[in-house]
Amino acid sequence: MHWFEGFEVRHVDVNGVRIFARVSPGLPGIRPALLLLHGFPQTHVMWQRVARQLERDFYLVMPDLRGYGDSSKPPGLPDHGNYSKRVMAQDMVALMDALGVDEFDLCGHDRGARVAHRLATDFPKRVKQLCVIDIAPTLDMYDATNFEFAKAYYHWFHLIQPTPLPEDMIKGNAMAYLHAKLGGWGAGGLGHIEPAALAEYERCFGNPATVHSLCEDYRASAGIDLAHDRASRANGDTVQCDLLVLWGERGVVHRLFEPVALWQAQCAGQVTGQAMPAGHFIPEELPEQTAQVLRGFFRPAD
Repeated sequence: MHWFEGFEVRHVDVNGVRIFARVSPGLPGIRPALLLLHGFPQTHVMWQRVARQLERDFYLVMPDLRGYGDSSKPPGLPDHGNYSKRVMAQDMVALMDALGVDEFDLCGHDRGARVAHRLATDFPKRVKQLCVIDIAPTLDMYDATNFEFAKAYYHWFHLIQPTPLPEDMIKGNAMAYLHAKLGGWGAGGLGHIEPAALAEYERCFGNPATVHSLCEDYRASAGIDLAHDRASRANGDTVQCDLLVLWGERGVVHRLFEPVALWQAQCAGQVTGQAMPAGHFIPEELPEQTAQVLRGFFRPAD
């Protein structure tokens, strides 16, 4: 089967940046819309095999987040606010507006799940149901930092160092760094990644602007995002829709956190969850099972 055959390519100007996305053909509205958000250090192509399982049931929207893939990579601001999850969520809402989609289901993995969390919190009327894959809430993860977490997720603390130190270190051997990330966190190497997907990750990660943007994403998470999260908790702002939590039983979230309990505290809807027999990169390690679980949760009409 050809790579993303049948999906349309869109370049959409929103919120001061240009977002690259692949979307289902035709007009939205016939099928329920499902927005799929990728994580670090990937792009939308991580969803390719999942999308093949879901394309008949959903109007799929698979963008590259700002700073990633073929979307814009603006230089980070002093407060890193242009890479805050709030701004990245606004990008996604504006993208769905441009596509003519009002309400939609939402699923994010890794960094994309953090954007999805902020989107569902800030725009509760837009999100029908939410799925987050292999994360606990950012604020809870930082607040629980201990030796084991810092050892497993050292990149959280490396990438937030002032520019250009982490950027220069990564660019010294960018492909070795990329492969180490993609093959780690319980994934057991690179065998779960399609060759075409790996080639795309390598192409995008070879761009120095991408490396800077990824660092800015993490710098924002350790600063302005935490301020936004604390303010939301103080205001009692929570996810209003039902929430599905998936995590890998060989991953860090499974080993160090209680994801369902943590998400129940941040959601007014029903929270369900399950561990998957995978590491961190669940949609690529288990594409058929992931698609099956998502279809069961989002329940498209027959």
